[in-house]
Amino acid sequence: MDAFFASVELLRYPQLRGRAVVVGGRATNQPVEQADGSLRFARLADYAGRGVATTATYEARALGVFSAMGLMKAAQLAPDAVLLPAHFDAYRHASRTFKAAVAAIAPRIEDRGIDEIYLDLSAIDEETQVLARRIKQAVFAATGLSCSIGVAPNKLLAKICSDLDKPDGLTVLAMDEIATRIWPLPAKTINGIGPKSAGKLTGLNIVTIGDLATASSALLVGEFGATTALWMQRVANGIDERPLVTDSEPKSISRERTFERDLHARHDRSQLGEIFTALCQRVAADLQRQGYASRTIGVKLRYADFRSLTRDVSLPLGTSDAMTIRKAAGSCLKRIPLTQKIRLLGVRASALSAAGKCHPEASGRQAELPF
Repeated sequence: MDAFFASVELLRYPQLRGRAVVVGGRATNQPVEQADGSLRFARLADYAGRGVATTATYEARALGVFSAMGLMKAAQLAPDAVLLPAHFDAYRHASRTFKAAVAAIAPRIEDRGIDEIYLDLSAIDEETQVLARRIKQAVFAATGLSCSIGVAPNKLLAKICSDLDKPDGLTVLAMDEIATRIWPLPAKTINGIGPKSAGKLTGLNIVTIGDLATASSALLVGEFGATTALWMQRVANGIDERPLVTDSEPKSISRERTFERDLHARHDRSQLGEIFTALCQRVAADLQRQGYASRTIGVKLRYADFRSLTRDVSLPLGTSDAMTIRKAAGSCLKRIPLTQKIRLLGVRASALSAAGKCHPEASGRQAELPF
């Protein structure tokens, strides 16, 4: 999906089409209706805090703003960009809708998250370009959103191709076109070659995928080790034998919150308690919506100095009840020193199973928390 979260927001605010828009920050950054009925939107330049960009329109990306970038840094690059808060319920709804539209045409799907899927089209007897356009049209008809499709012999190449002509792109690649269409691309284009590895490759004068495909095996082994070197050369030559995984199950479900300012367990006790309860409620809602129960509840805490700690506890029966999750997570918090200020708090449910016989709902008042 193209700039997925931002594109969903533009359905809500079509007057922002063509403008630099960034999604992220506080939920309080809602547009404000003015006397004449128009909306006043928050500007990125007015933001103060430690939030990050969830996504950005292509107009904002042209100014250097990308997802996971700190909003304060983004404001330096695009001060006049519109800042909108995220609406994750809307994004999840749009995700389910576009996947259902695709499944009606190509049911063999590997789900790769809220905005990306792999499809196996090999059993569909239809000309490739026509089929791909039909999928794109079905997605737009169902959601009002555009997507970009890459069609290739394997997942690696399809992923690369899906990014070549965004937004609203369609790229079809055959194996005999790798040298002319894939090799000129930067090596970092390959999913799995991150900034650190790309920097090492540049130091070896390996800049493009073609450079990597023809590089000395001994040189790569010396820098990355035998296993990674073999993988790099295989993918650079377009070799990827991974099958489509159509029956994946989540290993855990979690929610976490990074605070606008560091919070203290004693001085900010009330605020921390409200945030903690909300996190437990959201984890419970996620479990119930997806039909799972959890037997292991854990917490994650990050101090102001960026050190992180986790603790978890196992339950006798699985649960998806918010109060039970809060009680279990609270017991984990009591095993963590809370003498420093906190910048992040998270709650995680793991050891998942299909909801059936679950832990009985907790009753009575909420368990006491250390904050």
